[in-house]
Amino acid sequence: MANRIRVLGLSNSVRAELERRVRAKSAPARTVERARIVLLSAAGHTGREIAALVGCSEPTVVKWRQAFAAHGLRGLDDRPRSGRPREIDAATRFAIWWRSQQAPPRRLGITHWSSRSLAREVGVDHSTIARLWEQWGLQPWRLTTFKRSTDPEFDAKLRDVVGLYMNPPERAVVLSVDEKSQIQALDRTQPMLPVRPGLPASRTHDYKRDATTTLFAALEAATGKVLDACYPRHRNTEFLRFLKQIAKAYPRVPLHIVCDNYSTHKHPNVRKWLARNKRIQLHFTPTSGSWLNLVECFFSIITRQPSTAAASPPSTSSPTRSARSSTRGTNAADRSPGPRPPTRSSPRPRHKQFQRRSTSPVVLAQDRNLDPCKNRWRGTLEPELGARLEHGVLAAHDAVTSAPRVCPELRVR
Repeated sequence: MANRIRVLGLSNSVRAELERRVRAKSAPARTVERARIVLLSAAGHTGREIAALVGCSEPTVVKWRQAFAAHGLRGLDDRPRSGRPREIDAATRFAIWWRSQQAPPRRLGITHWSSRSLAREVGVDHSTIARLWEQWGLQPWRLTTFKRSTDPEFDAKLRDVVGLYMNPPERAVVLSVDEKSQIQALDRTQPMLPVRPGLPASRTHDYKRDATTTLFAALEAATGKVLDACYPRHRNTEFLRFLKQIAKAYPRVPLHIVCDNYSTHKHPNVRKWLARNKRIQLHFTPTSGSWLNLVECFFSIITRQPSTAAASPPSTSSPTRSARSSTRGTNAADRSPGPRPPTRSSPRPRHKQFQRRSTSPVVLAQDRNLDPCKNRWRGTLEPELGARLEHGVLAAHDAVTSAPRVCPELRVR
């Protein structure tokens, strides 16, 4: 009895996709096999001939030929499988999920759960705990910090500071000013050993403490330029000296200075000097809101990238030299490598450093519509970003902290 031939009809787009799958060198073997079965069926071959050409059984040819005829290209994909039955029941999984978010009992003498300590308490293997933590996104070993501001004028100060960053006044300069105290230079008792092939640089574990200093820094929000000064103390006298240095560095232009609520910034001597210098105006961040001050980013950089002066011989090391070299290194890194800084007659360079996207409102503002000649941003707040500022940061924080915790296993899908 002659074998009946079933010819499949293919459109040009479907045929091109099947031929692409056959030619693909990185495609799985099962994908190539199913595409060849369909193409040979469309060419008029019988099931027995296709099985011989492809190297499979005739029932396999019938299966995928029927699947393609019923569902098209989607019929050639594998269906979702249930997999191996779970060895841990729902009650045990819920106990693991719940106890992972609770503090360990005092009798264990630990501050947070590890996969092995929780596995001993629950009675499962530690690899199961690690797999479930990864599935649920739980990381008990991580610890971050937070500080909720209790300033009653939080919203007003937030809008004032962020508004200066995103849309400063005409012909004005916005500076972020703060001080970093207790900076000390540490001298190693022996010279460092340089890096060698196969060996990292090494230094002695013990060190000698030198004197400390206080670094005052003013970060220009538009360009990232840093103006610095080092003083042995951080009283209102030193802060006033630094304000005078800023006024001398930026003559005859309005200055808007963002600083925190440190008592020296509001000293009567500072207020008297500001009353005589009307072009300089201080803007204070909310209480416990120093993260709004851009200069904190600069302090974070020099903290994570310590100056080489701290590892120099004792005769040449000093805390002032260490702090000042960090500032000069940061300013030099902004200038080189890359094009020269923009002037009033040259446009702002748009190299890769300024093309990165970020979720920070300040970086978004700096990455959009900056006019270097007028030293201000021409853009307005985006609707989404404006809505975030309208409601404030506390609304988002309250929404996260007050949201009920629901076990992933109990969520309604």
